[in-house]
Amino acid sequence: MDSFLTFINNYKIIDAWIVLTGLFGVYLMYDRYKALFVEYAMPAEPFLKQVMTLIEQDKIEEAITFCSANEKKPLAYVTKRILEKSDRDDQAVETAHDIAASEMAPKLMRRLGHLAMLSNVVTLIGLLGTVAGLITAFRAVSYADPAQKQTLLAEGISIAMTATMLGLMFAIPIMMVYSFLHAKQGQLFSEIDQVSQKVIEALKGRIYMPYKGLTAYPSNLNTDGMKKSGTPPSPKAS
Repeated sequence: MDSFLTFINNYKIIDAWIVLTGLFGVYLMYDRYKALFVEYAMPAEPFLKQVMTLIEQDKIEEAITFCSANEKKPLAYVTKRILEKSDRDDQAVETAHDIAASEMAPKLMRRLGHLAMLSNVVTLIGLLGTVAGLITAFRAVSYADPAQKQTLLAEGISIAMTATMLGLMFAIPIMMVYSFLHAKQGQLFSEIDQVSQKVIEALKGRIYMPYKGLTAYPSNLNTDGMKKSGTPPSPKAS
């Protein structure tokens, strides 16, 4: 045990472990920020307004083309898949929405949970370094030469405090950034759900027009011709 503690203390194994884990967390923070705030984000209100305008004008193909231009965005991708089934029944439209949303969910959720894990892990590694430093300090008090006790005690406490500081330096920013990224992820899911439901309702309203009796049975059928002739048309001879 003494040799193991001496080895990890002399070569700063725990400190290096903390730094490597923390740097991996920094990389994940950058990767998820770029994905959620740059690659996958788009203004939902202007997008919905443009799509609804095209649907109202019965320009479904143009709406699909508009979505295809932004297909890397989850919101545009899901909307495009819905519009592609606009000539089918309600069940096909709903199924297209569910499938498209399930395809986009893994991209939005990818590696985000690892940030919370890394924040906890780097804290625990720092705690391990703290314990290792305290063990070194206590062993110095118990067994070391009286002339070296103070030096070894200070060295052990320094190891413990350094590990604690390094762990918290990485854990706190990672946890804070994770909270912001998680909130952005929830916002994107909410926008996809709201926009897709409005598009589906617009398609249903476009397909099922209300029944109008005057249009089906016009009241002025052949009245012009009857007024000109003055007599009702005679039945055809059989």
